[in-house]
Amino acid sequence: MPPPNFNEHIQVDTSDEDSLYDAESVVDSNLSFASSVRDYYYENGRRYHAYRYGQYPIPNDEEEQDRLAITHHLFKLLTGGDLYRSPLSQQGPPKRILDIGTGTGTWALEMAEEFQDAEIVGTDLSPIQPNFSPPNCTFIIDDAESDWAFTKDEAFDFIHARCMGGGIADWSRLLRQAYNHLKPGGWVEFQEYEARVRSEDGTHVKAPLLLDLSARLEEASSKFGKRMNIAPSLSGWLEEAGFTNVTADIYKCPVGSWPKSPRLKEIGRVGKVSLIEAIEPYSLALFTRVLGWTYEKAQAYVDNCRQEVMNTSCHAYVLFFYVYAQRPLDDSRV
Repeated sequence: MPPPNFNEHIQVDTSDEDSLYDAESVVDSNLSFASSVRDYYYENGRRYHAYRYGQYPIPNDEEEQDRLAITHHLFKLLTGGDLYRSPLSQQGPPKRILDIGTGTGTWALEMAEEFQDAEIVGTDLSPIQPNFSPPNCTFIIDDAESDWAFTKDEAFDFIHARCMGGGIADWSRLLRQAYNHLKPGGWVEFQEYEARVRSEDGTHVKAPLLLDLSARLEEASSKFGKRMNIAPSLSGWLEEAGFTNVTADIYKCPVGSWPKSPRLKEIGRVGKVSLIEAIEPYSLALFTRVLGWTYEKAQAYVDNCRQEVMNTSCHAYVLFFYVYAQRPLDDSRV
């Protein structure tokens, strides 16, 4: 797997490849993903989970599932194809793995293929996982913020969660539950990205709407009670929860094909699609439910932000965090 590129300087490609596309054509190039048809709640033209409605402000419709497929691809591109950064082999192959907020279940399914002797469990508020899965992979509709129903004998070797920012009110409680449901020596890993853009050359200031979007998401998600931009805080929270060997691998994800490096250029192409696709689902419910915007105002804002992503003179990137930690081996508490 490639090492984290947090300190790497990204050289700019002076060609203008991205100018050949507009936001609509980039969105239309996304991946196709199937979805189950169940009872859901519809709002502002998007579909949301009905189970414990309102607890999670991001849709679960087919459009969102397409976005999750892109996001999964992007997380793997950054690590060179790896699903995780935790050193799982230290204590031998894991036997039980939990995926919190599994979404479409893609990560869990791929882990089931990689660890065929392990039992993989995925939990989520939405029943959008495949009807058929390998015998070592099961999905449960559950709320990660409630008491976990697993018994002492069902402790896990590895607990994974991705993109939970904006969906958790009490991170301290969540991490305590993760700690208590890990075997001593087991690992937990959170994969998150910052809800903001940066640049090395200061050109991110050419995207004032994206900077404004970051501020508004922070305001709205905080008022909602579930802050979105939590990635930089995870390491400290894990240490406070009693975990050891806390490590944060941080990657720069370019937005657009402006980097000179072929690898980063490819990541940037996917990163641009991912950002464009994320703006609406992250914004609509929070802006209309919390900030009191009309749907029309929120949608116009989303469209303008999407167009701003297409500014090829803006050499923006987003920081992706892979934060992992271990329950101490000498901790025999249950």
